[in-house]
Amino acid sequence: MLLVATVLAVVMLRYGFGMGFIWLQDFAAYAFAVFLALSVPVCLAQGGHVRVDVVSERMPPGYLRWADLFALIVFLVPVFGLAIWAYWPDLRYSWAIREASVETGGLPGLFIIKTALPVSALLVIVQGIAAVLDGGDEGKPSA
Repeated sequence: MLLVATVLAVVMLRYGFGMGFIWLQDFAAYAFAVFLALSVPVCLAQGGHVRVDVVSERMPPGYLRWADLFALIVFLVPVFGLAIWAYWPDLRYSWAIREASVETGGLPGLFIIKTALPVSALLVIVQGIAAVLDGGDEGKPSA
């Protein structure tokens, strides 16, 4: 709701009143980036990810656990681990210079927003491990 209200305010101010605030546009962009990055581990936790497995419906229940373990080891951990590793130097530099908006009058603290990406990647890895240890029942309500 916060993001929608901010974007609505930006549009109304710009096109309705002919005025704009760079800091408000930055806030909308920062909020979108953080919400998007942090929604990935939540989606995985709730079982909202897409399972591309056409044979799982015909396989015994134990198959799904082994398929999830295989996907965790071969795909999830390496891909998201690589994302953290590759992004780390840029993030360190951003924190070192206390990176802010490139726009004059924009918001400070871009370095904090950039931290959401590796945090999200780490949370996805942790959630993937938790889902496999839990038996592959992620997203299913408990009775």
